[in-house]
Amino acid sequence: MTTEQDVRRLALDLPEVIERPSWGTPGFYVRGRIFARIHEAPGILICWRSSLEEREALLQSDPVKFFTTDHFRDHTSVLVRLDHVDAQELRELLQEAWEARAPKRLRDQLG
Repeated sequence: MTTEQDVRRLALDLPEVIERPSWGTPGFYVRGRIFARIHEAPGILICWRSSLEEREALLQSDPVKFFTTDHFRDHTSVLVRLDHVDAQELRELLQEAWEARAPKRLRDQLG
């Protein structure tokens, strides 16, 4: 089980990440591009993916952990129930979201 504080700690550990409000909740950005944010509903994280196919794979893999709503139907993000993921899985989800949104030049510098 993870919390919003875990999200903050893990997201801010990634290169060049800043936190600023997005839709009234904490959002996490790399060079001006959002890659994750806390949802308005408690205990939910919105986490970007690199494609709709990748999002669909997560949704199919574990519908208890991952879900979407009509609002995000055509969006590459997935909603994550924080009380169903551990810290390691959250770290991986945030890293993948960061990679999906970080500029190629930054990814190349680190890779």
